[in-house]
Amino acid sequence: MAKLRRTMLYVPGNNAGMVKDAHIYRSDSVMFDLEDSVSIDEKDSARFLVYKALTTLDYGEIETVVRINSIESGFGKEDIKAMVRAKPNVIRLPKTEKAEDIYEVESLIEKEEKNEGYSIGTIKLMAAIESPLGVLNALSIATSSKRLIGIAIGAEDYVTCLKTSRSEDGIELLFARSQLVNAARAAGIYALDTVYSDLSNEEGFIKEIKLIKQLGFDGKSVINPRQIEPVHRIFTPTEDEITFAKKVIEGIKTAKSNKSGVIAVEGKMVDKPIVERAERILELAKSSGVLEAGKESEND
Repeated sequence: MAKLRRTMLYVPGNNAGMVKDAHIYRSDSVMFDLEDSVSIDEKDSARFLVYKALTTLDYGEIETVVRINSIESGFGKEDIKAMVRAKPNVIRLPKTEKAEDIYEVESLIEKEEKNEGYSIGTIKLMAAIESPLGVLNALSIATSSKRLIGIAIGAEDYVTCLKTSRSEDGIELLFARSQLVNAARAAGIYALDTVYSDLSNEEGFIKEIKLIKQLGFDGKSVINPRQIEPVHRIFTPTEDEITFAKKVIEGIKTAKSNKSGVIAVEGKMVDKPIVERAERILELAKSSGVLEAGKESEND
């Protein structure tokens, strides 16, 4: 089944309570942050806390991600050493601007994997793109490593670099979002959207979720547990979408058995892209738990 990355819940690495309970909110991924949410004075203690959590607690099937500090910060190398030993599913690199940033981190991770006796490639990577240079280099970043499972946009740093601010409709992010989605799709990896920080504006949050879904994103970073449910709901295929997808798959099966290359479903001509969308909807429905495996047909 398709891996779901609809939500990635930010968890400050220096908050013991949140680190301990991160999995109870049922986001698809949890991201323990060692970077922006942790002050310089707490970098070492946060790293140790996240290390202990990952090596002693069971987060079940929830994907574990650690956002490290940049290598240039002076903390990144120690983060990598500790986190490879802790063995999260993914290490997230902040402020990625070029493919060489990925190469450097990958080399450090590989060295630690060898030291620990892990298979090379055990720890996956995600790149956060947060600057105009990073956006313009999105494709080379997305295709830089087989470890890379996704790229994400960090809006606050990006709009600051643009010398503007975030607006209600997000027009200032449209180019960057489109660039990232296209790069991710070209590379065959996931695309994650930025956080929505106005917790009091539920209407605006819902509007933004629908926008980024329409743009093609796989999911969204979230900063509060109550943001998880709306994202999951909107990214889960609806009953009507599932019903139509089943009809498409059933129709194409019938067409093949009749040696016909053309079919129509509900008066609409169905070609290869529509079939592929139908297959993806059913795969997402199964991964989301709203469709039982093996129930792809209208007759099942």
